[in-house]
Amino acid sequence: GVLGSGDFARSLAVRLVCSGFRVVVGSRNPKRKASLFPAAAEVTFQAEAVKKADVIFVAIFREHYSTLCDLADVLVGKILVDVSNNTEINHHKESNAEYLASLFPACTVVKAFNVVSAWTLQSGARDGNKQVLICSNNQEAKRTIAEIAQVMGFTPVDMGCMSSACEIENIPLRLLPAWKIPIFLALGLFLCFFTYNLIRQVIHPYIREQKNKLYKIPIEVVNTTLPCVSYVMLSLVYLPGVLAACSQLYYGTKYRRFPDWLDQWLQHRKQIGLLSFFCAALHAVYSLCLPMRRSHRYLLIETAVKQAVEKKMTIWVEEEVWRMEIYISVGIIALGLLSLLAITSLPSIANSLNWREFSFIQ
Repeated sequence: GVLGSGDFARSLAVRLVCSGFRVVVGSRNPKRKASLFPAAAEVTFQAEAVKKADVIFVAIFREHYSTLCDLADVLVGKILVDVSNNTEINHHKESNAEYLASLFPACTVVKAFNVVSAWTLQSGARDGNKQVLICSNNQEAKRTIAEIAQVMGFTPVDMGCMSSACEIENIPLRLLPAWKIPIFLALGLFLCFFTYNLIRQVIHPYIREQKNKLYKIPIEVVNTTLPCVSYVMLSLVYLPGVLAACSQLYYGTKYRRFPDWLDQWLQHRKQIGLLSFFCAALHAVYSLCLPMRRSHRYLLIETAVKQAVEKKMTIWVEEEVWRMEIYISVGIIALGLLSLLAITSLPSIANSLNWREFSFIQ
């Protein structure tokens, strides 16, 4: 059974029908909403839908839970699956699932499917996150919902008792929780190196020689800053592992808990490494764009004019040519190796490697 007629309810009904389940949808206006659901799903009034189903997905907002109180007698003994989310983190003192359970004590409430989007339900589990987080105080009810999730093509994850519902409801509202510290770290490093390079390449020449080199800021100064950020962040990926090993050697055991700052650092290594690769890739693009600048063209013309005035036939310097050729070649190889490192850090790739293969690449 599905109570509700919104986007999520429609997507859920489509996915359940495609998975071979018999679906009955409860709506306050069944005639008007019937065309929105697949033909194989029966659309009727809420009371009729509740009578015909043993497992009922409550796909309505928390504010409308009280409208189901008239169905309390019919809902006795049913499994209610709460799929709702909030608009803010910890918006209410109790989770939506716990609130639903308090309204219907004679029912078994399960929190599930709230981290799955309507798009994923319609297009199939292969196009989105396959995990369905499940929690409830009833083991049998959790097992039933887990089986339904598996048939639908998802991977059920048991998150424990109902007290975990609040944490599960907060997950869709969090914006890149594991990336905040690495991003702020990258921005901090970028500002530091950018300020140094700005002083060195623009401000200092202007003060000492009255040369206006502000044109260097958008590309040249940024391009000098990016590799600095990249290699510092890459070193920050491997430094905590060394510190952790030193800590274990110092205390003579690997079972002693690391300090919180080191523990957090170890957990963010993957994100720091990927940001390092991002900066390196930007540096490569900026470097390729250097000859395209108007200022570079003016310098070439100026050099050509000086050569003509001085009647020089060639300005070829063998050492500088070789230095630049080797520099670019080594840079391309380094970026290729860093790309390999970044690709194998992605969860989908890393999960397909055994520990020896992953260690070999590192």
